[in-house]
Amino acid sequence: AVVSTQSTGGGFGAAKNLSSFATAGADMTVDSDLTEKVKAFHARGKPIGLCCIAPVIAARVIPGVEVTVGSDVEGTEKWPYAGTAGAINAMGGKHVVTDVSEAHIDTKNKVVTTAAFMCETALHEIHDGVGEMVKEVVALARQ
Repeated sequence: AVVSTQSTGGGFGAAKNLSSFATAGADMTVDSDLTEKVKAFHARGKPIGLCCIAPVIAARVIPGVEVTVGSDVEGTEKWPYAGTAGAINAMGGKHVVTDVSEAHIDTKNKVVTTAAFMCETALHEIHDGVGEMVKEVVALARQ
């Protein structure tokens, strides 16, 4: 299994260092080494866990993948990055609305995602969502 968080290279690392999402949005590219690894994991049916902004990588690399970054309703203080959901859909993924304390499981693709710091909320709620993601990735790895 592989689990990626937003902290790779500092906040929004997945959007700045592992992809060009921060500057290109839905027209983003993903680091070629990472693309190769994600495709290899997916082809072998290995579970993948992504949180915060990292689900955009799956949306770009795995056609039709279902992921979450939480809300898709823009303009709220609680969900300042909700526009990411539209970019996920534009890249051919499917955004699924969830609460920050939940994880979404795409059983077909074995991808588990959670919003984490895409939401302005209490740390314990973010912890709950990340914990769910890890729990579900481990469950998929044991199948």
